[in-house]
Amino acid sequence: MAFAEFEVVVERDAMTVYRFLLDGLNLPSWREGIRSIELRSGAVGAKGAVYQQTLTGHAGRPIAADFQITQLRPGAEIQFQVVAGPARPSGGYYLSTEGKHTRVRFALEHHSKGLAGLMDFMIQRTMKSEVAQLERLKAVLEAQPTE
Repeated sequence: MAFAEFEVVVERDAMTVYRFLLDGLNLPSWREGIRSIELRSGAVGAKGAVYQQTLTGHAGRPIAADFQITQLRPGAEIQFQVVAGPARPSGGYYLSTEGKHTRVRFALEHHSKGLAGLMDFMIQRTMKSEVAQLERLKAVLEAQPTE
């Protein structure tokens, strides 16, 4: 199994952060390596929504990484499952209010089967770099005018 998590404190209220994260179409504004993303089924930000996403992989090759929103708790939690691509981690964003700020934790988990477990160290490294991009989310949200 591979696991990675990272957290930041964002100088915005939890609902502002939640609404931004809920819309998967916002991902390219803070995550590197996203070539394209679009809503494939369901409503934007709704439980069950599936986003078709293409990432830049090794040597610049495109990689499918479609994901589905699996669980929502308004202002507190968004969970998802990658449903297409070579690695299919599950993950989530977990928010907690700290005064006028919001602590955001981004966690990813991948369970390998059979010989694929030999690749866990590479998957672990990739997931660590993915969750660390939360620093960019903080910068993007704090650069936006407050409501």
